[in-house]
Amino acid sequence: MDKIWEKFVRIAEDNDGVIRTSQVEAAGISRPMLKKYMDLGKLERIRKGLYILSGEVADEYVLLQAQNTKAIFSYGTALFFWGLSDRTPHILDVTLPQGLNATVLRKNNPNIRCHYIVNDLYELGITELMSPQGGTVRLYDKERCICDLIKDRKKYEIQLYQTAIKEYMSSKEKNLSRLIEYAVKLGVRDEVMMYVEVMI
Repeated sequence: MDKIWEKFVRIAEDNDGVIRTSQVEAAGISRPMLKKYMDLGKLERIRKGLYILSGEVADEYVLLQAQNTKAIFSYGTALFFWGLSDRTPHILDVTLPQGLNATVLRKNNPNIRCHYIVNDLYELGITELMSPQGGTVRLYDKERCICDLIKDRKKYEIQLYQTAIKEYMSSKEKNLSRLIEYAVKLGVRDEVMMYVEVMI
């Protein structure tokens, strides 16, 4: 068995099917091996620096985050992942730290909407979940999603807004102390408390 190919397979298995050039180099494999296995029809290049095993289908959500590891699924996309919205997102919402250049990410993914947040609040509520296609993705937890939604409520349709808040408040898995903690940090404590008092 080809030892180098085994390493490629292992990298793919450990990363939800996506292989990055940096991971190949970290595994001690030289870059020319990428071309060799593409020529053999074993590897397929899907973006600059990103590959999959031939015949496999990349999880589009994992693929997007492989292009920019700072992109965190948020807003409508994260609400859908959490089951707080029944709308399949056609535009993928991601949040990035303020000042990060996302030109290449936007160019390669015309269906994304980028939100920017100061570094101090960027990591608040980041967690992991399985995407609808089965890969592991990073997104904001339910409480962060609800606070973001309330903070930017004028940008969203009333139906999406009301459904998400109603679903969250009626959920057994809600964490109100975390919700209020985030609300204070994100400057929406009064608005969040109004929903908590009315709906609980």
